[in-house]
Amino acid sequence: MGRTRKSATRKSTLHRLHDPDGGALELRSFVRDRYLDSDDYRTRDFNRQDIEGLLITGGVPRDRADWCDAVESITGLDVNEGNRAAAGLVLMRTARGTYGLSYGVGQHMLDPYYRDDEFGLEFATRCLDEDGVVKVRNQIMDGRGRVDEYSVSRGERIDDFGLDRFGAVVRRICGTISGLPLTSLESGSSRQTRVECSQATIKLPLATTLDQFLSDLQTIEDVCARPDPLPQLRFVSRVHTLNNASRKAVEAQNTLEALLADPDSPRMTIGVPDACQESYSTAQAFRLRRGTRLVETDDIGVHDLLKLVKDRPHGERLKTLGDVRVTMFSDADCRTPAGTTTNGKEWLIADIPTGTDRLFYGNGKWFEVGAGFIQNLEEELTGLFTEAKTVTLPSWPAGPLNSEGNDSHDEDWYNKRAAKHSGYLLFDKKNVRTAKFRGGGLEICDLLGPENQLICVKKATTSTAPLNHLFAQGVVAVETLRSDEQVRAKFLTQVAAHTPDHRLLEDFGSLRVVFAILLKAGTDITVGSLFAFAQVSLLQAVRRLRAMNAEVEIIAIRR
Repeated sequence: MGRTRKSATRKSTLHRLHDPDGGALELRSFVRDRYLDSDDYRTRDFNRQDIEGLLITGGVPRDRADWCDAVESITGLDVNEGNRAAAGLVLMRTARGTYGLSYGVGQHMLDPYYRDDEFGLEFATRCLDEDGVVKVRNQIMDGRGRVDEYSVSRGERIDDFGLDRFGAVVRRICGTISGLPLTSLESGSSRQTRVECSQATIKLPLATTLDQFLSDLQTIEDVCARPDPLPQLRFVSRVHTLNNASRKAVEAQNTLEALLADPDSPRMTIGVPDACQESYSTAQAFRLRRGTRLVETDDIGVHDLLKLVKDRPHGERLKTLGDVRVTMFSDADCRTPAGTTTNGKEWLIADIPTGTDRLFYGNGKWFEVGAGFIQNLEEELTGLFTEAKTVTLPSWPAGPLNSEGNDSHDEDWYNKRAAKHSGYLLFDKKNVRTAKFRGGGLEICDLLGPENQLICVKKATTSTAPLNHLFAQGVVAVETLRSDEQVRAKFLTQVAAHTPDHRLLEDFGSLRVVFAILLKAGTDITVGSLFAFAQVSLLQAVRRLRAMNAEVEIIAIRR
């Protein structure tokens, strides 16, 4: 038999590195110190064909693999196998950039501070075949931290995956590429090759000889230098998550640390964690605890979070926020917990500009957004804000201060005022209680309008933080009415008790959710008056509600 022809390519993982100061760092600077100093790793320089390079290889040998004990326990047989996690990392500098090739677990040797988090998706969005996408992993940008993954056996168009182009942050995309002068395409019989791109890496077959490898690398550089992504993938580059140890995230976190000592900063707000979405609207009290320190409040805000961390030194506040435990209660005296306990980081959302970049912090993650994302988001919301209104609500004047120094004209006062108008029914605090919604129950709406509108009212005169909660409340209410027959029946019983011949009793097919909002001084609701994460939450709520045959209306309440 003849000898098997050695493959001209090998599937490899490619990284792009950069010096944040724009200089030319020594290649060793891109490697974590512990690998350079370890006796288990060998570091060697090389120069070939005018290419300056660095090779680090090694691994941590183990006399006994960590799975041996489990196998012995299951089989009753003696098992004693060694193990070595081999790692290889090749660093090289070309005229256009600095790159790393990692093998085995070699990627762990790279210092993430210098890793380019735009590299992988920059490449993918400029060359993936239009009908060749086979896998997409995305994170939802609304503070909940949910990650979804979609995959198909054969390539499809990105539109066929049904991604939310505003809420979905693509973190990984896998598909085919063709028509590029890559060794894997020129030397093989296939006209396509598969590539998997995360935000910071590209995995694809690359040449195993230096000349051909440099040719492949030049092709990749040429693709990344294309001025624009492909039209069908342009939305991918609008938002991406950052490694928390990356340069941009480190700089933004430094800014955030300073803000955490300033409770009045307009760049911070509260976001409801996913685990708390269902119970938040009926929570009567919140308890925040850090060690022996305790804060109890009837409505959680940024001030409450920062009371427990603002005394910490710069660099320790965000970490300490992760030690704060937040518990919701369905009663005002904090006896009956409503939902799981979460940490303070999960409740914080921040908008941090760093130079020409704009970063957002939510659920412990950093997101970077481009101007195109903000522009398209604002365009879609502007259309929503200018639509004709179907309800008319009274003004909301400021009232005298109560004994606690707060405006006595609160939401309870306003809802009662609005319900006095013909055709409007009061449902504020008339919660539906079932076995599913124990404790405080579920509040469907604050007011029921004359044309079956579910009106949800919110006062947001000091910040737009409460609006994230308001939009979530509307979605939960409609989802529950659509899916829970017991809740629907009890709600309609409440309606009939008010008005026995109410039209909603006969017509439950279509619904309209009205978000009625009082901003500071009763100003108009525009994209400029909403916090960026509130804009994202609103747009996601609109799309989810429309998918459930419910229209959405936004109205500003005047002073």
